[in-house]
Amino acid sequence: MKLFINDRLINIVRHEDMPLSYEDFDMVVNSQIPLKSIKLIGHVLITDGTPAYMDSLLALMEVKKLKKLKSITFIAEEYKEVKRFIKKQFKIIEAAGGLVMKGDRFLMIYRLKKWDLPKGKLEKDETKLEGAVREVEEECGIKVFPESKVCTTWHTYVSEGRRILKKTTWYLMECTDDSHISPQTEEDIEELRWMNEGEVNVALQNSYSSIAAVFNEYWQTQVS
Repeated sequence: MKLFINDRLINIVRHEDMPLSYEDFDMVVNSQIPLKSIKLIGHVLITDGTPAYMDSLLALMEVKKLKKLKSITFIAEEYKEVKRFIKKQFKIIEAAGGLVMKGDRFLMIYRLKKWDLPKGKLEKDETKLEGAVREVEEECGIKVFPESKVCTTWHTYVSEGRRILKKTTWYLMECTDDSHISPQTEEDIEELRWMNEGEVNVALQNSYSSIAAVFNEYWQTQVS
């Protein structure tokens, strides 16, 4: 489960998927150590994580900005219990979006001063795939053919005093017609741009961690 809080990744994984080496982490924290006594810096690994420890982590990240924190890998002793606990803390909203390709180029949108991917909330009785296609075509003025699921991301925010957890399902799509490509300005989209991989990597410097995670998931499938 890839959870994003304040644009920081908390990657929640099963205990059996615990990394064999700690070399990629700046800090390794045992769940017996109270979080309030630790200054979280860089890429952090939390071992033997429990629902109670996740509760402490959520509370900490809601009140502190943790500017030096880059990511957290949370090894869950009871993965399903931790995931179930997180969902109980928030109102869940379903959304879907697309990683759209045309040849070897990717379509990115510029919205609210950040590079992003087209996505949006699902409508009533709409499947995730249907919603993803609709949102991409509405926001970009193109036609697409969906190919496969890329990944699912979760991110939190507060709206009208309520804690929201948005679950976004991402699909790889092929652009079949961009002759009428146009940004949906009523959704605050200022620009649409086809980018090669190098240009995407530059754009991701001014994007969101969740968007970088979608690209990373896709690129990993191309290597394996």
